Amino acid sequence: MYLNQLTMQIKVPLKELNSRIERFRKLMNQSVPEWEIAAVFSKINIYYFTGTMQEGVLFIPKSDEAVFWVRRSYERAVNESLFPIIKPMESFRDASVTMKNLPRTVYLEKEIVPVAMLQRFQKYFPFSVIESVDLQIGTVRAIKSRYELELMKEAGKIHQRVTEEIVPSLLREGMSELEFFCEVYTAMMNGGHHGVARFGMFDTESILGQIAFGESSIYPTSFNGPGGNYGMSPAVPIHGSRSRKLRKGDLVFVDTGCGVEGYHTDKTMTYVFGKSLPEEVIKIHLQCVDIQNNIASMLKPGALPSVIYDEILSGLSPEFLENFMGFGTRKVKFLGHGIGLTIDELPVIANGFDEPIQEGMVFAVEPKKGIPHIGMVGIENTFIVTPQGGQNITGSHPGLLAVGID
Repeated sequence: MYLNQLTMQIKVPLKELNSRIERFRKLMNQSVPEWEIAAVFSKINIYYFTGTMQEGVLFIPKSDEAVFWVRRSYERAVNESLFPIIKPMESFRDASVTMKNLPRTVYLEKEIVPVAMLQRFQKYFPFSVIESVDLQIGTVRAIKSRYELELMKEAGKIHQRVTEEIVPSLLREGMSELEFFCEVYTAMMNGGHHGVARFGMFDTESILGQIAFGESSIYPTSFNGPGGNYGMSPAVPIHGSRSRKLRKGDLVFVDTGCGVEGYHTDKTMTYVFGKSLPEEVIKIHLQCVDIQNNIASMLKPGALPSVIYDEILSGLSPEFLENFMGFGTRKVKFLGHGIGLTIDELPVIANGFDEPIQEGMVFAVEPKKGIPHIGMVGIENTFIVTPQGGQNITGSHPGLLAVGID
């Protein structure tokens, strides 16, 4: 790692950046051999390829050098990135002047680029055909390098320390979900968390994750995950409720992302406050833990996510499947997901994901089940794919950690 002495920020090594561009080109040559140029706009993908998160466009030609054109801030991009070719622009017009003999087709992030931005871009870059590059970029990002894995392991250490050692001391009868959220966030930040939990899914906001007391954790949300929460209000349905206070006997649900230098881990810990839960609830929770461990044992190179998904679900009883991976009609159709620069990355442990997983991929595995009047039980941890199975980097505590129970 290279260190910027002025800002004390880590620079992504040039070798790392070059490897990412090379792997992207190789995959494009395999999947769409006729491609000639790709344009990358999203700041997360720009960071992945250049090591700086500035506004602009990165052009990756098939057989020429990649160029990052920066509108704001060119100075910052040069200061914090080792990417070889960074150029300033006021608008797309400046970049277009230097680029002649454009091909008919450009590959870009259809899942991300707004129509208005595309129209402004096409004013100066009149490509006649627009194709998607989302799958190829996602596939390249799915396999983490040693550099990336070390950052994720550090995030996992913070995650484990905060949720397993610090959070129990924060819980107090009568505190609101919002108060708890703020204290968990402070503990994460003090521990080294980079301050945001990023998602790739459209228009998804999150600072930390879902934190809820009792039945709040099965309240309906638009978020594509098994858990829920009341949130602040209809206008801000995240964070935590000001009015829901912690009571003895509450199940406390803490589903959070933690990150270091952009790279996340995902972990769910549950706590039992003040009074034990019914034995049947504990039994259901422990079955979720067993499912997690079973999935982790399958996370070996060559395994198919869809096969893992089908094998797990086929082994569960109809009774257990009721409210499994959600509550009521609000159930998700996956058991885990890739993770890295965003919480939700490729591949997904679900039907339709039939490509073999590879060593160096990282999954968040999250079997959970909603229980009426109790909340969401279950567990989630982050695992690196290895020949021996998933390596847990966020801690092995089974959850339902007792707090204030004699």
